[in-house]
Amino acid sequence: MCRSIKTLRPPAQPEEATEEEMRAAALQYVRKVSGFRAPAEHNREVFERAVDVIAAATADLLDGLEVRGSARGTAAART
Repeated sequence: MCRSIKTLRPPAQPEEATEEEMRAAALQYVRKVSGFRAPAEHNREVFERAVDVIAAATADLLDGLEVRGSARGTAAART
């Protein structure tokens, strides 16, 4: 269903995704799932709320990912 959703970042750098990129990905997802590019006025609130919730879930996911062997992990091991 979501084959065309853009990857936000390379797997080794979860901290590099910006809030703007996360929101754009959330919007793309909501559009795909709802079937609407832009909601009608009577659906705007629920559409925007879904984008906000998914963007927040995306931020939580990326904040919690631990990528083994990444430069971030290597630098931490050196200090």
